[in-house]
Amino acid sequence: MAIRVLLLTQWFDPEPTFKGIVFARELVRQGFEVEVLTGFPNYPGGKVYPGYRIKLLQREVIDGVQVTRVPLYPNHNQSAIKRVLNYASFAASSFVYGLFMARRPDVIYAYHPPLTVGITAGLLRLLRRIPVVYDIQDMWPDTLRATGMVSNNRALSVVGTVCQWVYRRMDHIAVLSPGFKRLLLQRGVPDTKVDVIYNWADEVALASPQGHPPANFPGPERLRILFAGNMGKAQALDTVLEAAALLQARDARVCFVLLGGGVEAARLEQRAIDMQLHNTIFLPPVPMSEVGALLNEAEVLLVHLRKDSLFEITIPSKTQAYMAVGKPLLMAVDGDAAELVSQSGGGVVVESENASALADAAEALAAVQQDALATMGRQAQRFYREQLALQVGVSKFGAIFTRLAAR
Repeated sequence: MAIRVLLLTQWFDPEPTFKGIVFARELVRQGFEVEVLTGFPNYPGGKVYPGYRIKLLQREVIDGVQVTRVPLYPNHNQSAIKRVLNYASFAASSFVYGLFMARRPDVIYAYHPPLTVGITAGLLRLLRRIPVVYDIQDMWPDTLRATGMVSNNRALSVVGTVCQWVYRRMDHIAVLSPGFKRLLLQRGVPDTKVDVIYNWADEVALASPQGHPPANFPGPERLRILFAGNMGKAQALDTVLEAAALLQARDARVCFVLLGGGVEAARLEQRAIDMQLHNTIFLPPVPMSEVGALLNEAEVLLVHLRKDSLFEITIPSKTQAYMAVGKPLLMAVDGDAAELVSQSGGGVVVESENASALADAAEALAAVQQDALATMGRQAQRFYREQLALQVGVSKFGAIFTRLAAR
């Protein structure tokens, strides 16, 4: 008989989410019976998606996966009170469903953030004696402090205390990087209770890219280094503009392409104009189905984050996407992400927020022969397939589910 898994996650398709239908579908393919317990889709805009309306319960089937939706307060603005209501309302309604209405699963998988999902999972484990696997994608309260979402020290202390309560009640914890595991061990979580399971990329979208590069995409006469994704304060992309200025002064054969949107995008684009940079272009965000075509057009793919102890233990999701398409990486992030690229042999690592080092690395890559760059890209892709791919990651979760269900 197939092992029954209840996936407890506040966000699920059609919302943009990492462990969504792709994860559930692969679990089913690997022989598990899956029910998803989630809310009505409203992220990131805070408005319920067209075709949905909040009610006491809604069941639907997406790609053969049973999805149960319970009510929540839809919100995703900067109001702390409304955000708490959003988290707490889903925690309460999912707890009621999980306690009184859900068919008994063999294992509960709980996706964090938010922390309130962990509280629900802990209570369900206590009352229904069902083992729980807790997947930590954001390290709270560290992320709340680093992003400025919460600055009150007393509130952060309360969050930290609740985290410790949740960790103690989980049967197993999965984290996305070795640094996350080290932090949990420092906080008293037993080593045997924590596994590192790297995130994977959207393999379907990347394997079948749609669309074509825009007319203003630079030609192959220059080494095109592409950054794709959010342009916020965390990405510290002023460093890239400063590196571009250094390269322009050297008349280097390098061009930066910055693809995406975000709170810093307009300011950065204006700054590039003010700096009279002719080797940097900005492209607006495109659907995920079209990102692959632009990644394939570049010779090198860039990851950059500002210097921060939290980012040293974070692996940006674009790392896996870049590796999956088989392109060399220019990794300007300190810590675990840099170590992953070094292990793969699929890229070059430089210090974060160091414009001079970034410029030097870009210029060195421009001097590398095309076949050597292609070899580097193949090494990145091979590492992804062997260590990071969807099937690999889900198999690791499956092994944990099977072991816990047999207890």
